[in-house]
Amino acid sequence: MSDGVYHHGMRDLQDRFDTRRLADRLDEQLGRAVFTEQDKAFIESRPLFFLATADAQGRPDCSHKGGIPGFVRVTGPGELEFPSYDGNGQFRSLGNIGANPAVGLLFIDFEAPRRLRVNGDASVLDDPVALARHHGAQLVVRVIARRIFPNCPRYIHRSAGARLSDDAPRPDHQPPAAAWKSMPILADVLPGCGAKATR
Repeated sequence: MSDGVYHHGMRDLQDRFDTRRLADRLDEQLGRAVFTEQDKAFIESRPLFFLATADAQGRPDCSHKGGIPGFVRVTGPGELEFPSYDGNGQFRSLGNIGANPAVGLLFIDFEAPRRLRVNGDASVLDDPVALARHHGAQLVVRVIARRIFPNCPRYIHRSAGARLSDDAPRPDHQPPAAAWKSMPILADVLPGCGAKATR
């Protein structure tokens, strides 16, 4: 297997620890660019995932994204979408996507345990049709998968008794106001509370 999957930094360590053949076999047998039905069911059952992005210089950022199970949707053979909800206004992940579309998504089941990685290229959508597919979305992120692969669940800690956040948008539910937005130091800069900043 080759250079589209593993770069020289990975290969150097694989050779050092004699795992090149193992890495190749894992990719040959488990790597793919199209979602299986099991992948789709797993992704759409998750209430959260982790999103890695990087800016134009390659400086990374990682975010937790959460919602009601089904908030991430597999929309095509190698395509998924997820909503961007009202947040802290920094737009770190989506801003990075505008500068560098490469993303990594990590879906985890903390009870089974199970992990699935999706590496691909993302774009940000704001058209009414896309927004209508995702209740409560400010924007929608579409990811075209380059590589989909399961990841060893060996070190996943169990988290029994987790409950869904009251803040997660869903039909027939009004999320509470974000407590952090009541901080006095932010009162004059919240959206709609004053003049827009100029560049």
